[in-house]
Amino acid sequence: MCFDFSEKIRTVSNFPHEGIQFIDITTLLKDGNAFHMAIDSLAKVFQDKDIDIVVGPEARGFAVGAPVAYALGAGFVPVRKPGKLPAETLRLEYSLEYGKDVLEIHKDAIEPGNKVLIVDDLLATGGTTLATVKMVEILGGKVVGLAFLIELEFLHGRQVLPGYDITSLVKYSD
Repeated sequence: MCFDFSEKIRTVSNFPHEGIQFIDITTLLKDGNAFHMAIDSLAKVFQDKDIDIVVGPEARGFAVGAPVAYALGAGFVPVRKPGKLPAETLRLEYSLEYGKDVLEIHKDAIEPGNKVLIVDDLLATGGTTLATVKMVEILGGKVVGLAFLIELEFLHGRQVLPGYDITSLVKYSD
């Protein structure tokens, strides 16, 4: 069954700043049938990859990654902003288009050899995803794939993630 998930996603003009077109997934999340189909669609791509851990970056990566982990029978590991995780963390600073940001993951979250799927709501420039990939690999995990509800192709996020299996349900070309 083919479903057009873009019909359940809205664009909000001038949020969070003037001139920004914000792609809002809350309209998809609130529709139980569409949300269920989206999670199942992402999980299906990786069902035969023996995923051990699904990693989801804060915060919308939790909303998408945790149910994908459940569907795959895998564990879920959150990647958070600094100071949000209670145990010892690996911290990684990375560049954004106009500054820097920091992410953290528990040092004991990934074991060497774990097969890891990284799931988030959106692939834009790829900075957050690349930082997440680096942390997983530093901890010894093997990134099996990257899965997104939405990909903004015009921001060329795939170009900073060469060699990774990338799946996205909805692609915006401009």
